Amino acid sequence: MSSPLTAFTAPGRFWRGNLHTHSTRSDGVLSPDEVCRRYRAEGYDFLALTDHFVGMWGYPIVDTVPFRTAGFTTILGAELHSGAMANGELWHILAVGLPPDFAPSNSPDFVPRKDQETAAEIAARAVAAGAFVAIAHPQWSGLTLADARTVTAAHAVEIYNHGCATGCDRADGFAIADLLLTEGRKLTMIATDDAHFSEPDHFGGWVMVKAEANEPGALLAALKRGDFYSSQGPELRDVRVEGDRVVVESSAVSSVIVQGWGTGAKGVHGHSMTRTEVPLARLLNSPWLRVTVIDAAGRRAWSNPFWREVDAGNPRV
Repeated sequence: MSSPLTAFTAPGRFWRGNLHTHSTRSDGVLSPDEVCRRYRAEGYDFLALTDHFVGMWGYPIVDTVPFRTAGFTTILGAELHSGAMANGELWHILAVGLPPDFAPSNSPDFVPRKDQETAAEIAARAVAAGAFVAIAHPQWSGLTLADARTVTAAHAVEIYNHGCATGCDRADGFAIADLLLTEGRKLTMIATDDAHFSEPDHFGGWVMVKAEANEPGALLAALKRGDFYSSQGPELRDVRVEGDRVVVESSAVSSVIVQGWGTGAKGVHGHSMTRTEVPLARLLNSPWLRVTVIDAAGRRAWSNPFWREVDAGNPRV
């Protein structure tokens, strides 16, 4: 059976990229050209420089076009801030693929204003402008499920943020993402660096995007289709359902776990596994599934969720 995830069946090849990065145009340590140089030298195929879109830094959407080369491209973007979460702090919305003239919000700094756009409004405006939009670092932000429910235009949730892992051990976005999936939201999942280069917050989490060309339009279209997976190192080569099991092909890993609705999950463990069959006995009535693989060094890769028909009268095992 072919994969329910088109990342493994679509034409093209996988390109490695980071979607969340900062420079001296906001609170990063390195200049935009040096940030791009370092990612290019590290073997990345593309980068989105996403400086903080607030007035204190001039609402930057940094022009990284001059730093593109024959083998390395960039996508314009920003981290948007507008509206207050339930904890009273300002929202963080990642927008990749913004036009250079995207209109500023009323966000002069990181203090919420009563007359600002809501997070839902600025996310919808970014999507309308052509961007791929993600809810950034839910655990770091202290995001509640009620907060997350309001941003209906987002394509994705940031499920791993390497800067939040190294800086405060709050890297996780799975709890919010899984709850939204269980409520029926068709979301994808991204891993990022959120690199500022002020600590070891770089080269730790990325997306592998399947596209026919390493150019901004093709990469953005693939991101919006969900034709990618996320990784800290392991490779995913195929994820497919065969009868009552999920078959995962990957680089050598020691654990393969399939997660679904509620407490539904099943793991298979071993050594240097490259083709793994995971039985779905505890997940047969989960309407969505996703896959995690873990290598011997503890590094992970994550598939996007995929959806399937189940017994509507018995959605959980």
